[in-house]
Amino acid sequence: MSLRLKRLELQGFKSFANRQVFDLADGLTAVIGPNGSGKSNLSEAVRWVLGEQSNLALRGRRGEDVIFAGSGGRAALGMAEVSLTLDNAGGALPVEWREVTLTRRIFRDGETQYLLNGGRVRLRDLLAVTAPSARATQ
Repeated sequence: MSLRLKRLELQGFKSFANRQVFDLADGLTAVIGPNGSGKSNLSEAVRWVLGEQSNLALRGRRGEDVIFAGSGGRAALGMAEVSLTLDNAGGALPVEWREVTLTRRIFRDGETQYLLNGGRVRLRDLLAVTAPSARATQ
């Protein structure tokens, strides 16, 4: 039972104002770059889409702090979205899909949405699919 990270998509999340797609079909060895290039934001995006609820763990005070706040040449955005696509061909997750995409969105008004393969779900449902304890009971 294997599970592989295939793709990470970010839009409006922290320093990623424009949609960025990281295709990891061949695997990932390391993320490198100079200070301030967004390396930590990538790991925080993964934690966030998997259901992280601690704003402090994401280096923020409020949920909306993950939304791109603007820059000298770019206005602040109204929403942040992260999608994580996993190859579930080995059946590691307790769903029948061979490819599973988890998505989380947050809007400036604080509304948060969770999606599993494009369908709206509750955080509880998303955690039931991804939490190690859920897989251990299967």
